[in-house]
Amino acid sequence: MKKYYTRACNFYYGQNSLNKVEKNLALPVCDNKYISFDTIEIITRETKKKINIKNIKFQSKFLKSKIEKDLNLITKKKRFKKLNLSKNPILMGVVNLTPDSFSDGGKYNKSNLGFAHAKKLLEKGCKILDIGGESTRPGSNTVKKEIEWKRINQTLKQLKKLKKFVSIDTRKSWIMKKAIQQKISLINDVSGLTYDKYSIDLLKKFQTPFVLHHMKGNPKNMQKYPKYKNVLLDIYDFFESKIKEIRNKGIMHNNIILDPGIGFGKNLKHNITLIRNISIFHSLGFPIMLGISRKRFIKDLSGKNDSKDRIGGTISSSLFSMMQGVQILRVHDVNEVNQSIKIFKSLNFYNG
Repeated sequence: MKKYYTRACNFYYGQNSLNKVEKNLALPVCDNKYISFDTIEIITRETKKKINIKNIKFQSKFLKSKIEKDLNLITKKKRFKKLNLSKNPILMGVVNLTPDSFSDGGKYNKSNLGFAHAKKLLEKGCKILDIGGESTRPGSNTVKKEIEWKRINQTLKQLKKLKKFVSIDTRKSWIMKKAIQQKISLINDVSGLTYDKYSIDLLKKFQTPFVLHHMKGNPKNMQKYPKYKNVLLDIYDFFESKIKEIRNKGIMHNNIILDPGIGFGKNLKHNITLIRNISIFHSLGFPIMLGISRKRFIKDLSGKNDSKDRIGGTISSSLFSMMQGVQILRVHDVNEVNQSIKIFKSLNFYNG
């Protein structure tokens, strides 16, 4: 049977969006009247068709039913434990406590530097801290769990006292359990809970919120000629299948975030396709997170090879994603991205 996918498109933002929604000319994304859309794209493996929301009633009974079901998921308010998703996007600040991460490896993995950097990110506006002790950059090797824990333990202990929303970036259930005991709020596993067979059972036991991330292959080989039949739909199907698996194993809560994994087993074309069409994942009914900060696609498009020179590309892709309703942005340069979002919002709402 042919499978249909629904993607919201033709977006409005700010006061213009609010006016459209109040006149019933557009629908809000995730119950946020300041981000809305008036068109949907119906996608199959063979075809694409755009339909204005006013013309949905003219579609076949089957297709109309499918669209209405998806629209309910796209427009409904998303709730998440300890996070206010109504003021999107939320910034997740990256704290790499590794000697070899692609962007800032070795910069914060000594003494109290990790904790100091984390506090600085909080001061600059991030609401989530993502702490990692193992690099998953392309070509990286797996780190022993004891070494990974040694890198992050002190910083987690220090952050525990601040009572902030802390995420742990790890693929290992052993690390997850120890971090949960340190009262962290979120598990961010870039393998999509496929690396460690005990991870799902652990998350079920503790009912810990988590990020469901997509990665093709593993960090060592993921960038060696990644191939998809259709990158957008293949990753959508991965999420759908994984959520079903998680439900079958007894995790029934909705504290799940979806991250399509920009740069994790994707080439330039794949990454651009995902970012341009990121709104398709709203119809799965969960918050969306994007990690686009300083990624290689920015270098490929702009020619800036040094990751620290990719702030402009990070900002532009962050704003683009925000206008499609992405709720969480994982970034290194919290101050710069936060400032750009504030100015962008102010310009869209300024009535002077």
